[in-house]
Amino acid sequence: MKVLIQSLAVGCAGFVGALARWGVGLWFARMFPMRFPLGTFVINITGSLFLGWFLTFATTRHFIPPTLRLAIATGFVGAYTTFSTFMYDTAFLNEEGATFQAATNLLGSIVVGLLAVKLGMGLGRRP
Repeated sequence: MKVLIQSLAVGCAGFVGALARWGVGLWFARMFPMRFPLGTFVINITGSLFLGWFLTFATTRHFIPPTLRLAIATGFVGAYTTFSTFMYDTAFLNEEGATFQAATNLLGSIVVGLLAVKLGMGLGRRP
């Protein structure tokens, strides 16, 4: 039963996060029409800021029930932006003294991620 409740919490919060991402992206595209993906940039940065604050607050300053914490961090913020999770994981590794792993996660995700996107784009163009 606990997993069902957690699944529903993550799913509902993810629905809201996805709508927030879509809305923020549309708003920025309409207000600032440009080639640079400003909406995505703002979404990634605000998601990173919020996730860093929320998980720190929830684990060090104020008790937030695990299901609610999961819904907000994984559901809402995860749907709003996965970049925030990537940044938080990297910062956490660095704070824990795992500097090599943090750097590998950071640089590896960027380099391999770009290569994966290029590969996907190439595969998508193939007849």
